[in-house]
Amino acid sequence: MNQEEFQKKRQWAGELRPSMKRRRVGHDYRSRCIYMVTLVVESRRPLLGHITGNGTTEPATFSPSPLGEAIIEALHETPRHYPDVSIWDVQLMPDHLHFIIFIKEHISAHLGTIVNGFKVGSNRLYKRFQVEGTISSPIPTLWETGYNDRILDQEGQLQRMKQYLRDNPRRLAIKRSQPELFKVQRDVQVAGHHFAALGNIFLLDAPQRIAVKCSRRLTQVDIDEQCRRFLYLASEGAVLVSPCISPGEKAVMRAAFQQGFPVIILLENGFAPLANPGGRRFDACADGKLLLLAPWPHHNERRTISRDQCNILNAMARDISHEA
Repeated sequence: MNQEEFQKKRQWAGELRPSMKRRRVGHDYRSRCIYMVTLVVESRRPLLGHITGNGTTEPATFSPSPLGEAIIEALHETPRHYPDVSIWDVQLMPDHLHFIIFIKEHISAHLGTIVNGFKVGSNRLYKRFQVEGTISSPIPTLWETGYNDRILDQEGQLQRMKQYLRDNPRRLAIKRSQPELFKVQRDVQVAGHHFAALGNIFLLDAPQRIAVKCSRRLTQVDIDEQCRRFLYLASEGAVLVSPCISPGEKAVMRAAFQQGFPVIILLENGFAPLANPGGRRFDACADGKLLLLAPWPHHNERRTISRDQCNILNAMARDISHEA
């Protein structure tokens, strides 16, 4: 493959295809590797089970439907067809399925072939339930076209993904009980700027909002001093605002975030249609302590933020701030 062909393939994989359905360019999907795969029910129908509890005062529990139970059984049959494949973890949800799959040796079948084989088998189960009258949906197929995969090849990534799977019911229960904190709001106008927003929009009403701007030339001693200064202001009720670009800005906002102070973060990349905050940002959103603002549209490919964008984001942070 020459450079021109590689760039075309990269553009197709990184820019044009939906972000949840991309394959990694240059990766051999027949090689020994661990993946987390996600399949979504067509039209997001909650056919696979239901969640009880709110995830806070009541523990969230997932109960599979009869179809959901049959789907899990079918998934665990995969190694019978592909002996060099193991299913390591599974989390069924009302309208989607996550599973971690390990390809132990280089095999002839592409990961997509394995996933599609499972989808064909589970579609047969779905049609059987339709014929029996257990499911009344007129849609002929169970799953959306395609699948999402995440290659787990980084240190600690497997354990994090297992924890993510176990935490899925709680996250869904919280999002259902507080939908306003987890819905992307488009065209939010703040200080003359237009943003997409995710999180607690009411942080913009805080009487004291302070922009965190730190020079890249600061020493570690200077950064530590800036952290102490801004954390004191946060403890006095200020909401810190920053795009978190320079090492000092990142250190200040990280420290404020870890101590549970409310923060507003400006992002270079916008939000995909089904965007969700991940990891600790999810809990911060649930607690009303985080607001993410993005002035530009979402893009799939990785980009290095430009100097002009840095200046624009810092100017926006200054405009948003209101130092009482």
